[in-house]
Amino acid sequence: MKIGILSRNSELYSTHRLVEACQGRGHDAEVIDHLKCTIVMEQNKPSIMYKGRNLEDFDAIIPRIGASVTFYGSAVVRQFEMMKVFTAVESQALIRSRDKLRSLQILSRAGLGLPKTVFTNYSRETDDILNAVGGAPVIIKLLEGTQGLGVVLAENRKAAASVIEAFHGLKARVIVQEFIKEAGGADIRAFVVDGEVVGAMKRQAKEGEFRSNLHRGGTSQVIKLSRKEKTAAVTAAKKMGLGVAGVDMLQSSRGPLILEVNSSPGLEGIENATGLDIAGKIIEYLERNSQKKRKIQKDKVNA
Repeated sequence: MKIGILSRNSELYSTHRLVEACQGRGHDAEVIDHLKCTIVMEQNKPSIMYKGRNLEDFDAIIPRIGASVTFYGSAVVRQFEMMKVFTAVESQALIRSRDKLRSLQILSRAGLGLPKTVFTNYSRETDDILNAVGGAPVIIKLLEGTQGLGVVLAENRKAAASVIEAFHGLKARVIVQEFIKEAGGADIRAFVVDGEVVGAMKRQAKEGEFRSNLHRGGTSQVIKLSRKEKTAAVTAAKKMGLGVAGVDMLQSSRGPLILEVNSSPGLEGIENATGLDIAGKIIEYLERNSQKKRKIQKDKVNA
């Protein structure tokens, strides 16, 4: 197979591991900087130019699209889809996952557990917002934040009101979520590939910090998920339309609560915590599905 890995940096751990996993299974792998791709649209002949050549004959791609370049990155993925190339993450699912508000609405409609969340259109009725999530303390999140950036813990009503008003004054859209005290500053990252949890870790925030992100100094360890947690993770990935996903959950007194479903989850933390070859699981997923897609296309031609 010829596999393209859409990544802006070939030296990143996740990118390097995916290339290594491809080559280890006898496939050709090429790292493609999606921001340097040129999309060419022509009747019945979509194509992509990259460094002076046409990107042709790819069997599958693995998008590793950063949040800041979602618009163009998803357009490149969509172009590969038009060229009948299988993608580990579909363009529409990628866009959907980057919209925190839409994601929570989808998960809520699916009946999955969530921290109680409020979103308003720059409302000044902060008392109503705080009452709706059960009062302080609360978590306040920028809709565009990633890796723990733009996330604030407000420990009392006065502080919460000040933060909400400040964000609204800057025309920054935020969501307000209930604080799950019993989680103890920890969350779970379940890595889902093709409808199966292939690895899970528990991330613990460092002392004095409530964000458990590894980028913010958190630690991780392998964890065995309960049946409810596995079901929640798999269902969340499915409802978001993601073949590869990192599902972040809190353990609460009322069961697992979904925080976020990540469409470009990093491999370093999960592989180091579990000792598992997660990159290899992603390549196996491509093998199964690209072969299936080629068979369907061949059957159509012969019909």
